[in-house]
Order: sequence, then C-alpha cells, then structure tokens
Amino acid sequence: MTVTKINTASVHRNLAFAQGTLVGPGQRLMFIGGQNGVNSQGVIVGDDTLSQTRQALRNLLAVLAEVGATQENVAKMTVHLTENADIGQAYAASASEWGRHPTATTVLRVAGLANPDFLVEIDAVAAL
Repeated sequence: MTVTKINTASVHRNLAFAQGTLVGPGQRLMFIGGQNGVNSQGVIVGDDTLSQTRQALRNLLAVLAEVGATQENVAKMTVHLTENADIGQAYAASASEWGRHPTATTVLRVAGLANPDFLVEIDAVAAL
C-alpha cells in the first residue's frame, strides 16, 4: 500500500489535514459509505456532535479493519456536519479517535442528513 500525503509550502498547512493524497499505481480503492453516530444495534449514541462524530469514526475504522486497513490507508475523507453541529466538538472527536493521521479531508455544512437526529456523516476512500 502506497498512500503519500502531499503538503506544499505554497499553500496554508493545517496539521490536522493533508493538502492532498497520492495513491500508488496498481492499488485497489475502497469506497466507504457515509457513517453516522449509530452503534451496532442501530441506536444513535447521543445528541451531541462529540459522541456522534466519535461513533462515526469508530464505524469507519471498523469497516477499514474488516479488510485489514487502518486510517493510514485513507486517501480522502469527507465530513458532513449539519448546520446545528458543533464543529469544535467534531475536531475534538477526530483528534481522539482518528489520531495523528492527517489525510485529504473536506468538511461541509449541510442542511440535514437522512435522519433528522444525525449531526454528522463521514465517508471515505481508502487505498488497499
């Protein structure tokens, strides 16, 4: 697996994110559908951004683990936060659950998600 994080000095750098990601030739890509703050029983884990983001990231990591992958395999991640989600809590959850594995990430504010109680949804593309 070759996933190279790209950060150029000519663009502002955020230590939590990579500016780009280069996937090596001949690798398979895994597309991970949107993960929410729902536990294995299908129950929303809380009504706050921190707990829902932590669970969404744990779900994402569980899907990666199913194929022997980790956050190091993730080439691109998109985080969808509802308008009433606390972005500071989302960043705090990312720091605690994702760790020091910056990747190319887009964070979007959205009007709503599939369930009106969802505050966050995270999808990703991984290189295997």
